[in-house]
Amino acid sequence: MNFQTVICDLTAMPLANCSFLDEATAAAEAVTMMYALRSREQQKAGANVVFVDEHIFPQTLAVINTRAIPQGIEIRTGKYQELEYTPDIFACILQYPNSNGNIENYTTFTQKAHEANYKVAVAADILSLALLVPPGEWGADIVFGSTQRLGTPLFYGGPSAAYFATRDEYKRNMPGRIIGLSKDKYGKLCYRMALQTREQHIKREKATSNICTSQAFLASMAGFYAVYHGAKGITAIAKRIHSITASLEKAICSLKYKQANNQYFDTLRFVLPEYVSAQQIRTVALGKEVNLRYFDNGDVGFSIDETTNSASATTLLSIFAIAAGKDYPKVNESVQLDTINKSLKRQSSFLTHEVFQKYHTETEMMRYIKRLDRKDISLTHSMIALGSCTMKLNAASELLPLSRSEFTNIHPLAPEEQATGYRKLIDNLSEMLKVITGLTGVSLQPNSGAAGEYAGLRVIRSYLESIGQGYRNKVLIPESAHGTNPASAVQAGFSIITCACDARGNVDIKDLKEKAESNRNELRITRKPAYSPA
Repeated sequence: MNFQTVICDLTAMPLANCSFLDEATAAAEAVTMMYALRSREQQKAGANVVFVDEHIFPQTLAVINTRAIPQGIEIRTGKYQELEYTPDIFACILQYPNSNGNIENYTTFTQKAHEANYKVAVAADILSLALLVPPGEWGADIVFGSTQRLGTPLFYGGPSAAYFATRDEYKRNMPGRIIGLSKDKYGKLCYRMALQTREQHIKREKATSNICTSQAFLASMAGFYAVYHGAKGITAIAKRIHSITASLEKAICSLKYKQANNQYFDTLRFVLPEYVSAQQIRTVALGKEVNLRYFDNGDVGFSIDETTNSASATTLLSIFAIAAGKDYPKVNESVQLDTINKSLKRQSSFLTHEVFQKYHTETEMMRYIKRLDRKDISLTHSMIALGSCTMKLNAASELLPLSRSEFTNIHPLAPEEQATGYRKLIDNLSEMLKVITGLTGVSLQPNSGAAGEYAGLRVIRSYLESIGQGYRNKVLIPESAHGTNPASAVQAGFSIITCACDARGNVDIKDLKEKAESNRNELRITRKPAYSPA
């Protein structure tokens, strides 16, 4: 509930779910949801195009494309300022701030999109919303993104909870779990799963999504981060990040570089002077063990975060100065700068609930967490019920290394030669999984079992199409199978045929044979029915 409140407050949206797997898959869920929300006129007209602004993160665009193909959705990219409002479009996706780091004012665009009956989804940097006008205030229908900035290390692109928020009128189409406040049979306040009828364990192939495991542990961490810092603390962190960024812009521009972002939060993009090349910058940067972003047109950029201090900021400045053959001063983070235009600044309050006002010391925070812990069931009490199966086998010895900086601080886009340890771990795990499964290839990309089964079904679908058998599009699934199975199959472009089971969840062999014989297409059986214990 804390997590949902944080997201609703920062995005200025009335409803949020309790986390997703990552920003890219949250974007894909937004596309599916907006497709389901098309008006009758749009459905009759066959509107099937989503416009995606070209300055979205590339990994997000890649996942959107992958997920859209089997659903018959076309992805169209371009500059949002140049969009032609045609009737085949039903939705738009924007990045805020965009992938270059520029803060765009999307208010007018969103109004025009709504006039054309388009839905608008926004991928937003959650920490930036402490300073920027939140998307909910300029008309967004869906806001999503990553909460990695709220207390989770980079982990080489490893796990961090995504968020997803929308308008109240779309709640029945919203994917993911929603926690609501209710009363138990004794009249006491309690929390429970709300609007469960949307979900795959009830609706199965008609569910809004196949999402199941949703990084709830990391969402809890993000929630605790917000509880500990409160609105004042988070605002101070965001202001400090922006101030250091502004100081770096001022200092680097004094060296004859030009900064391309008119408005920014934490990211700068520099046009180099004629006498400095990107290769010179790269050579100096690598010598100082710093990775920068190198654009195809020769520009160089970087982003900073909560961990950046005066020393690391001065190192960044020195790279540009040395490449230009100039002297440089130290960056003083105590100098407060603010370059954000007033029209883009947030005026509304957030995190006003009392839980975000109380626990701002280590002792208070530990006691609060312990009180919550006493209300929960964990491995210290008993076995854990189905739903936590991705966590229950991790021993303390396996979790301990997660706190080591060698694991936590590597950026997902770092050159491979700088991440040989991670590569070895990934390769070793892949080889072990090959031996265990007896298969020849392994993908570690899926972030959950539901994502894994979807990936597998997409591989099967692509293979059948590659050999000219795309007509084989039916999947036989037992009625006792986990609800994500039929939901994933539908999202992968298959039709579902349900196979009967007995009261214990065992497959009815006679029914299986009859349906397999009459269809002779793709057969998929869940080895462990959902009826069995975890």
